[in-house]
Amino acid sequence: MEALGPVVSQRSFPDNAPMRRVLPLLCLLPLMSCAPAATGPATAGAAVARPAATSPLRAAFSDQGVAWVSGGQPCVARPPSFRAVCPRLPATVDVAWQGAEAWAAVPGIGAVVTLDGAPRSVPVGRVVALSATRVYREDGSAVTYAGAPARGVVGAPAAAVTDGQGEDYVLLAGALRRVSDGRVLERVAGPVLVALPSGARSQETPEVVDEFGTFRLANGRLEALDALGQVRRAVPHGPGLVGRVGQWVVTVTASGVVRLFTTSLEERPRP
Repeated sequence: MEALGPVVSQRSFPDNAPMRRVLPLLCLLPLMSCAPAATGPATAGAAVARPAATSPLRAAFSDQGVAWVSGGQPCVARPPSFRAVCPRLPATVDVAWQGAEAWAAVPGIGAVVTLDGAPRSVPVGRVVALSATRVYREDGSAVTYAGAPARGVVGAPAAAVTDGQGEDYVLLAGALRRVSDGRVLERVAGPVLVALPSGARSQETPEVVDEFGTFRLANGRLEALDALGQVRRAVPHGPGLVGRVGQWVVTVTASGVVRLFTTSLEERPRP
């Protein structure tokens, strides 16, 4: 089966449309010093899996699609076509889904920006990580995607996820920490942060866990695991990240190749 192809398609803009997205962001720069401080409750969001910020590839998955950033270039692909949209933005460090919107973290302009659809931007300051509920700044303070204060942590998170219950978890100083109460769940965490239906854990390899099972990229393969952690199916696959988008197990590589599989690891052919 063929992959769904490298990320080569750009969003169809009129000649001046990229500037319509970027110019409002530049106007936000004087507001950065007024970004709210971090206090307040969390809100619910979708589960994602991603590596720490040292990786060149980060991704977020939801029923709305897959968003990723590689080498500072963000992209988003939505069903049913999964055609990649890669807007021209300043260097991006993370991506996330918040409801139906895909967001990019752009520290150079101190804002988070939508990747497709109606252009939106929120001034947040020097953002370093995103979850489905919060935007985390380099000092660990956080805001929501509406710019309202939210509970954060002390120090810059390397990665953040939201579990199926709306709780946030971060990798911070090599440890896995729950944001709501600051509890350290793993003192020596692996490089990949995996959101669970309830909770989170770290892994050495990319993995997604939901009611349909566990799927991971390891040993040069995409593997489906049973409840005991034994490999029940596997297909060849190179490095990348894995998640769920609706009925599909979806993978994305650093070069922007998106592939779709059933839960039995049968690959969907390229449309």
